[in-house]
Amino acid sequence: MRKQPSFWWVINVFVGLLAGQDCYAQSDSSSMNSVRSGPPVSLSVVTVRAIAPERFSAGQKLQRIDSATLLQFRFGLLTDLLTFTTPLAFKNYGPGQLATVSFRGTSANHTAVLWNGININQPNLGQTDFSTLAVAGFNRLAVQYGPGGSVIGSDAVGGSILLGSTPNWETKFGATIGQQLVSFGNNQTQLGIRYGGALGKSWNFSGRTFGYRNQMNNDYPYRERRGYFVEQSTTGQRGLVQDLYVRHKSGRQLSVNAWLTDNDLILAPQDTIARERTRTQSVRLLGTYEANQMTVRLGWIRDVIDYAKGSYLQSSHTSTDRFIGRIEREFLLWPASQRTNLSLRIGGEWSHYQTCTDGYGDGLITENRQDLYALLRFQTDRWLVSANLRQAFVTRFNPPTTPSLGTEYKLVKRSGMALTAKGSVGYSYRVPTLNERYWLVLGDPDLRPERGINVEGGLATNVTFSEHLNLDAEVTAYHNRIDDWTYWNPTKDYHVENLQLVVARGAEITSTLTYTKSRWKTGIHTGYGLTRTSQERAYDTYAQDVVGKQLPYVPVHTGTLTAYVQRNRTRLTIQSQTTSRRFVTFDNSQFLKGVTMTNVLVETIAKLGPVPIRIQGQINNVFDVLALSVKRNALPGRSWALNVLFNFPSITP
Repeated sequence: MRKQPSFWWVINVFVGLLAGQDCYAQSDSSSMNSVRSGPPVSLSVVTVRAIAPERFSAGQKLQRIDSATLLQFRFGLLTDLLTFTTPLAFKNYGPGQLATVSFRGTSANHTAVLWNGININQPNLGQTDFSTLAVAGFNRLAVQYGPGGSVIGSDAVGGSILLGSTPNWETKFGATIGQQLVSFGNNQTQLGIRYGGALGKSWNFSGRTFGYRNQMNNDYPYRERRGYFVEQSTTGQRGLVQDLYVRHKSGRQLSVNAWLTDNDLILAPQDTIARERTRTQSVRLLGTYEANQMTVRLGWIRDVIDYAKGSYLQSSHTSTDRFIGRIEREFLLWPASQRTNLSLRIGGEWSHYQTCTDGYGDGLITENRQDLYALLRFQTDRWLVSANLRQAFVTRFNPPTTPSLGTEYKLVKRSGMALTAKGSVGYSYRVPTLNERYWLVLGDPDLRPERGINVEGGLATNVTFSEHLNLDAEVTAYHNRIDDWTYWNPTKDYHVENLQLVVARGAEITSTLTYTKSRWKTGIHTGYGLTRTSQERAYDTYAQDVVGKQLPYVPVHTGTLTAYVQRNRTRLTIQSQTTSRRFVTFDNSQFLKGVTMTNVLVETIAKLGPVPIRIQGQINNVFDVLALSVKRNALPGRSWALNVLFNFPSITP
């Protein structure tokens, strides 16, 4: 049991710091070497708006997905986008079915998914089903590589996915209507409006209301491909996004964000005896107030999972609520007039969980979690350093203290070329899931939190060969050691235990070459990931045979390639993703063969009177490659899609 007096002593010190004197923000860049980071971020003179993972993770790789890529995948799922743009490996159960991620050789429980700075992993499972997240639900996406225990908290062991919403203060009114038609009777409809304007002389507002409906009938003309069964399924997805921002001329800002999702998956829908239905619903509400370097967030998230078979008369029901409060403040410790910037952000977060599920018995399970953290950032013309510290407090639990230290140094800084060296070391942790602790018979409320330590380093460069030709490249190597990895032990009737010691190590290489001249634009982006991840502790006789073996479903080699050529408003894009074989057993005796998937997209912008129309045609799996799901069923072959998006003219003040 945690000693409460020491916790409240820390709280008193923390509140005293928050009540300190006002200060002023500085202009800085979120990172000296993030992928596609763009120009330095100019911060408000009153409020720093960048979320912590983007500002206080010096030395770690940060990949921002640009708006052009988000637009290309507008009708897709987050799984599709990350598959073709990052080295992340996904366990895919089929179209519209469960898709979980392995980030740098870790499990699905080791990736934090943040929405506007709030972790939205489903707390019973401790992970996110990426097939339930439509790209249309957000307009900002970044991938944070490596652990973020000191900056984010629990779950950020392998890396983090950062989703967000951004206001458009220039738009007074605009509307979009989109329709997608896809092979196999699949279709999607989108409808959204943007609005904004002045509220008197001192205030203005910006908002977005957006809804989408995605129906995947998966009406395949075949029942098998090359001897492998093609599983029949249907998926219906619905989503509603509401963002509203109100800003004062002094910089104070109030925002309300909401994201509602409903995912209805049916396996073998024609078989009234064997069919399975999983319905996942989520309500995410967040309110944020920012003023005088102080940020206050209040949130509520409800996750509901219903599972039934056959006639659906009897179902398993899980409902979990999270109430979230966060307060933080940033202090400028170095005079704003100096070229050297030193800032400190301190904060605290409180979360209350309550869940009810058949697997836990009849009672309501409740839990409180608190986090206190201090994030320090130091920047000069050549140096960027961050030093962070977090302490979590969990009901009936003792999470470890998680510090981190990262640095970046510009080795070369001259016209036409920059070369930056980077490195970081950081601790991470994961609080076991609610299922792992409270599941009847199999769970263990006395599990220890998983603990990790990661060391990484690399180089990043930007070379401008001419006014038309530019190159960005980055190479990173890492070593992540995770102890007390929880495991549902089959030798003990699948009771969960802290057994495994997993070591993940590898390297990532990315490069982007772009050429622009007159009406022509062309570019090529390549990425490669080497991942070796293995269990290194022999805790029983069986484990002795798997020590040093690659973990299941984690490919050793992954690669991505995106090439495009554009003239005026017409663009041709080729996307390709390749993975080496993936072992499906711990002893590496069985595996799925490696595959290379290639898509081709052609898009253009036409006009119907004053209305721009974006038309995109694409062919997926051009070469009709045979790929297998986790269940060893064949994924569908070559398919086509046609996307049409009407952008009704925006009215600007």
